[in-house]
Amino acid sequence: MSVAPAEAAKVIYPQPGFQMAALSTPADIAIIGGGAGGGKTYALLMEASRHRFNKDFGAVIFRRTYAMVTNEGGLWDTSKELYPIVGAKQGDLEWRFPSGARVSFAHMQHEKNMFDWQGTQIPLIIFDELTHFTKKQFWYMLTRNRSLCGVRPYVRCSCNPDPDSWVAELIAWWIGEDGFPIPERAGVIRYFTRDGEVMVWGDTPEEVVEKAPHLFKDELAQTKPKSLTFIPGSIYENKKLLAVNPEYLAGLMAQDEATRAQLLEGNWKVKVDGLALYDYARISDLFSNQLTQPPRPRRYITCDAAGFGKDFTVIFVWEGWEVVQIVVARKTAPRDIYDLIEKQRRKWSVPESDVLVDQDGVGGKVFAYGRGYRGFSGGSTALADPITKKAENYDNLKTQCYYRSADRVNAATIAVRVDDYTVEIDDVRGMKLKVGGKETTVLELLKANLRAIKRAKTDAEGKQKINTKAEQKIILGGLSPDFSDTFSLREWFELQPVVQQGFLKRVN
Repeated sequence: MSVAPAEAAKVIYPQPGFQMAALSTPADIAIIGGGAGGGKTYALLMEASRHRFNKDFGAVIFRRTYAMVTNEGGLWDTSKELYPIVGAKQGDLEWRFPSGARVSFAHMQHEKNMFDWQGTQIPLIIFDELTHFTKKQFWYMLTRNRSLCGVRPYVRCSCNPDPDSWVAELIAWWIGEDGFPIPERAGVIRYFTRDGEVMVWGDTPEEVVEKAPHLFKDELAQTKPKSLTFIPGSIYENKKLLAVNPEYLAGLMAQDEATRAQLLEGNWKVKVDGLALYDYARISDLFSNQLTQPPRPRRYITCDAAGFGKDFTVIFVWEGWEVVQIVVARKTAPRDIYDLIEKQRRKWSVPESDVLVDQDGVGGKVFAYGRGYRGFSGGSTALADPITKKAENYDNLKTQCYYRSADRVNAATIAVRVDDYTVEIDDVRGMKLKVGGKETTVLELLKANLRAIKRAKTDAEGKQKINTKAEQKIILGGLSPDFSDTFSLREWFELQPVVQQGFLKRVN
């Protein structure tokens, strides 16, 4: 963006790369950003001042709370550096340009605050940190995105990666399985409409209409689908920031791997909230660990049986502390699940007493066939440490197994062998499967499951807890944590051994 000579002698241009792409896209809705320090703030402020010569133009920049608007070094403070250059006069969280065009700053702390904007017409709506807003707030405010000033109404949004947000789902097409933006899709425009809560996407407006013809008929026949794009940004494209404040990059590089992956590298599948039970880096190490095993390690089978709906039946075969076989099926009949277990038990020569099945729900009925199997009841009391014989202060047995499992993962003393030869899905060898119409892999599902397990506040007795299954399912988009549940069950065997007559036996 250049400043007209009549307004000021100083000229301001967007930097090549991210800022230029963000300010050039013709999309109705553009979501920009990703990593920290990419230049999102200046891009949004320049966009808001683009139509400053139009006396009837107005833009509103939203942050979720008032404090976020006025925080030191935030958008409002930065606007004080830019807008006076082009002759704008400062008001109460508002800038008025000589033509009469206005840029206002506002917050929408509570969901009900969106109704404060009923009856308004806002040619340009900007959401700074879109992931802080609810889906309902965003879609409602699109009804306020109207214009009579000659400027086509449009929306611009900035964000940092948040895998648990609704925004992650909205821009999923632009993000790869590894969590990083797909370079060749950056800035590509797609078209959409909403059929209730379902997004209908297309590469062209015509494709959207073909997919949802019932939405574009009668008086709506001439309506065109909205366009949307995602433009990722990186601090490495912000040459001015790196020149003026190189310490900012050094600060990002000094973070732990999870924080660095999210804020420096722009990864959309890493959640940084300090509550993760499993260390992010160690989850990745699971699939590359080379453990030194004793000769002929003991083998075990753990199983979490599918209940209904989106649940999977998941079976892990273990050699010592390495998963050597994964079986996934959507079967829910107890006999079918038993047959799946028996196939692996015989293949790997696992004793019946070293098969552990989560006995809650369908799993409890598997014992009608596998009478020698062991049953796991996660809600039962945590067990004593088998070495110290002292009780462990966990909310229940399931929580105890999860914490112990996380300790082992974080110490890199456990491994998972996962590839197209060690994974079997619905009787077919291979890692890929479809979940909710999207293709993913068992590897990604296990990673996502482990990341969904969070520490929770201890209770009045100081017992350690994890987040509820309902909370885990929200993080997983409605899926049950079948893979991590099956993974954590392995710890049960370590809580059971007692020495009798020179060898190990297992007891309930």
